[in-house]
Amino acid sequence: MSKKPGKDKANGATANKTIALNKRARHEYHLEERYEVGLALQGWEVKSIRAGRANIGDAYAFVRQGEIFLYGAQFTPLITASTHVVAEERRDRKMLLHRHEIDKLIGRVERDGYTLIPTAMYWSKNKVKLEIALAKGKQAHDKRDSAKERDWQREKQRAMRAHNKNA
Repeated sequence: MSKKPGKDKANGATANKTIALNKRARHEYHLEERYEVGLALQGWEVKSIRAGRANIGDAYAFVRQGEIFLYGAQFTPLITASTHVVAEERRDRKMLLHRHEIDKLIGRVERDGYTLIPTAMYWSKNKVKLEIALAKGKQAHDKRDSAKERDWQREKQRAMRAHNKNA
């Protein structure tokens, strides 16, 4: 009998496929469309990711010569993994997309003023995938409205739980 993907028989827990999240992205931007993209990584970067040393909090994507690159993502090198390679933590990494997706994203970024923001990094079939979103920046009043709406939803849930307990 074969093992189910994502299951670890030793402790019965599901393996966590999430590598890194950009929690600030939802607060800072209106996220519209999401895309799953691959990353062109070096060997020491994959080892660093497996060790949990990836950070995409300050990262964004930009267009250069008809290709899309990830800028500002930090992969802290392991001391033992990169002895013969000069590791650069914050180098630009090429994103791997289909040509029609690249053309669509370039058009939206250059014409409509969108920004490409990475929202999550995760494992998919033993490959590192990055979720990027087309985003527009929020103004201060938009952030206040989002916080107010979130608080209202939380209060509504509390009231519903209290009402259901008393019923």
